[in-house]
Amino acid sequence: MMKLNFRRILAIIKKEFSQIKRDKRTIAIIILMPVMELLLFGYATSTSVDHIPTVVLNNDIGIESRVLLDNFTNSQYFDIDYNANNLQDVQDYIDQGHAKVGVIIPPDYSDTIRRGQTAQIQLVIDGSDPTTAQTILSSAGAVVQSLSVKIISQTMGIEMPRPLDLRTRVWYNPDMSSVYFNVPGLIGVILQTVTLMLTSFSIVRERERGTLEQLIVTPITKMELMIGKIIPYIILGFVDIVLALGLSIFWFRVPVAGSITLLLMFSVIFLFSALGMGLLISTVSKSQLQAMQLSMFMIMPNILLSGYMFPREAMSAPIYAISNFFPLTFFLNVLRGIILKGNNFGDLIFEFFVLVAFGIGFLVLSTMKFKKKIE
Repeated sequence: MMKLNFRRILAIIKKEFSQIKRDKRTIAIIILMPVMELLLFGYATSTSVDHIPTVVLNNDIGIESRVLLDNFTNSQYFDIDYNANNLQDVQDYIDQGHAKVGVIIPPDYSDTIRRGQTAQIQLVIDGSDPTTAQTILSSAGAVVQSLSVKIISQTMGIEMPRPLDLRTRVWYNPDMSSVYFNVPGLIGVILQTVTLMLTSFSIVRERERGTLEQLIVTPITKMELMIGKIIPYIILGFVDIVLALGLSIFWFRVPVAGSITLLLMFSVIFLFSALGMGLLISTVSKSQLQAMQLSMFMIMPNILLSGYMFPREAMSAPIYAISNFFPLTFFLNVLRGIILKGNNFGDLIFEFFVLVAFGIGFLVLSTMKFKKKIE
C-alpha cells in the first residue's frame, strides 16, 4: 500500500499558493467574478417592467383626456416622455426605439364620455420584446378598467354602457412570439462570444509559442500588427453572421423586415468592436488561461445587461447606465430593429456612431497596451 508523505504534499500546497499569490490578475478574477455575478443577477435579472417610455397623441382638448393620461402616469408603469403631433410621429418614436407604446386619444373622447357613451382609446405596442409587450397589455388594461369603474361610480347609479374601450395593436411581432425576439438576439450573443474568445488568445498564443519575438524584431508597427490580427477574424466572423442569418430565416422562419445588406454592414462594424475587445484582453493577459478567465469575465455581463435575456427597462438606473458600455447592447438594437421593425440607416444612426466609436476605441487601446518587447 502506497504511503503518503504529508510533508511533501504540504510543500506542494505552499508552492501553489505562492504561485497564485504572484498572479494578481487571477486573484482579482477569483474575488471579483462571484461578487460581480451576484450583483448582476440580483439587479439585472428582473422581468418586472415599469416606467415604460410612452408617446401620446392626444387629439382631445377636454379635461377627461388629461384625467386618462394622469391615470396612466400614476400607475407607475408608463412614463409619458413624448407628445406626438400626428400618427407618423408615433410611428417614428416607436420605430427608433424611443418609446415602447403609443397612446392615441380621438378628438371626441371627452364629448363621448360626457354623453355617457363608450369612448375608444387606441394603444400601439412595440411587440418586438414579448415580455415588455405583455406587461403593457395587462397594465394598460388595468388602468382603463380602473378608470371605467370610477366613471360609472360618478353617474349616481344611472345605467350606461362601458365608458372606455381599449383597442390594441401590436406592431412588428403581432403574435408576440419569443422566437422572433430571441433568435436575432442570439445571433449577436453568439457572434460576440465566438469572436471575443478567438481574438483573446491571439497575442498571448504568440507569446507562449515564442513566435512573438520574431514579430517584434520585424519593422511592423503596433497598429499594423493589431489590424493584421483582426482582419482574418472579421472574415471568419462575417461567415458566421451569414450562416446564422441563413439559419434564422430558413430554419426558424424569422422574416427580415429590413435590408440584409444594411444588417451585414452593421455586423462588420460590430465585429471590429468585439474583436478589438478580445485583442485588448489578449494584450494584457500573460497566459491563455488568464485570457480565457478575462473573456468569461466580460461575456457574462454582456449577456445579462445587453437586453438579450432580460428587458433593459426592468433594470435599475445604475445597471441600465452600465449596460451602455457594451457594444452588444447597441448591436442587439440593430439586429432587432432591422429584422423585426425594418429600420433603415436613419433610424439607426446613433447605433452606427456608437459602434464605430467602440471599434476605434478598442483598437487604439489594444495598440497602446501592446509592448514591442519581451518581458
